[in-house]
Amino acid sequence: MQPHSTSLPRRRLLAGSASALAAAGLASFQGQALAQAAAPAAKPLPGYAGFKNADAVIVHSSTTIETKRSAFGTSVITPSNQLYVRNNLPTPNASIVADRDAWQVQIDGVKQPRQLSVAELKKMGLETVTMVLQCSGNGRGFFPSKPSGTQWTVGAAGCVVWSGVPVREVVKALGGVADGMVYMTGTGGEVLPAGIDPKTVMVERSVPLSAMQDALLAWEMNGEPISLAHGGPLRLIVPGYTGVNNIKYIKQLAFTLKESEAHIMSHGYRISPPGSKSDPSQPSVQEMSVKSWINSPLPEAGTQAAGMVQIHGVAFGGMHAVKGVEVSTDGGKSWKPARLVGPDMGKYAWRQFVLQAQLPKGTHVLASRATDEKGNLQPETRGENQSGYNNTSWADHAVTVTVA
Repeated sequence: MQPHSTSLPRRRLLAGSASALAAAGLASFQGQALAQAAAPAAKPLPGYAGFKNADAVIVHSSTTIETKRSAFGTSVITPSNQLYVRNNLPTPNASIVADRDAWQVQIDGVKQPRQLSVAELKKMGLETVTMVLQCSGNGRGFFPSKPSGTQWTVGAAGCVVWSGVPVREVVKALGGVADGMVYMTGTGGEVLPAGIDPKTVMVERSVPLSAMQDALLAWEMNGEPISLAHGGPLRLIVPGYTGVNNIKYIKQLAFTLKESEAHIMSHGYRISPPGSKSDPSQPSVQEMSVKSWINSPLPEAGTQAAGMVQIHGVAFGGMHAVKGVEVSTDGGKSWKPARLVGPDMGKYAWRQFVLQAQLPKGTHVLASRATDEKGNLQPETRGENQSGYNNTSWADHAVTVTVA
């Protein structure tokens, strides 16, 4: 068979080209239309979170809402209307915030156990702390193994201000912790399904007794009464610990000899090796460690213009203050120190950072890595685990931008 001639008359060649282009354009248009038709519509905000800015969040489900990476902005505090939501159980009825001061919490494992109302707690002390609130699974979406659960990227986190009474002051007023107690155990006030063992579904978590020193029983977030979506009327706040340990709707705070036997403690939120089942012998997801990511520029903003750009993001140390941040524009081959921006709101808060960089035409992989005051450096790789917890990998959190 003879090959096709390359000396076709010019008219036929142009006509063929025009037809091909027209066909390609039609195909492209049809493809876009099909893709748009196939794309799922954005889920509506659930009623209890109706105050959220729909343009700033991604609704994954009725109990999981993520802040868009592009919505973090350049300020330290995350506005309440775009802060992520992660609830392990359905949200309680709004009636519990109708009379906030009447909500009661039982304090056990102290020398003088008793039940206290929010109104009584407000007379026992006051403190304010700014801290990073982060879901244990933040960054799960970067795991190649795609662990089950919400595929969070960076938006299951925020930096917020809590006000309430220090737990240590409540304990002091009740005679101190009973002898020999090892843990601080919080129990949530969600309504549990009838007919099943409460321990299988209840939200109850234990943290080391030492966490009591900075913990709060908080009634206010970002200058307002804590919303139902975020655990109002009263929430246990444990700075430096992942979100699940900051118990919403807290109805009992106990100082205990042993960890809670609730499934969410004994088997849930454990660092299990890939392919294995969780069990109480495995490390529990509790303290956070050093982490950062870039919030601008981002690939979804489209092609960037060549020239000077402000590369900015957030960094936090978990249990320790951030000492510094470095930024790379070449995927980690080289690093430059970034500048920390804005007020230092304490060791539990995150810091904004910025690097002014000249980006020439081409593709650039932007990454950040933070160091805390103890010298801990944010790692390049994630710690592989079955459930996709505690992802602090700078490589996973890097972004690729195109400059023209």
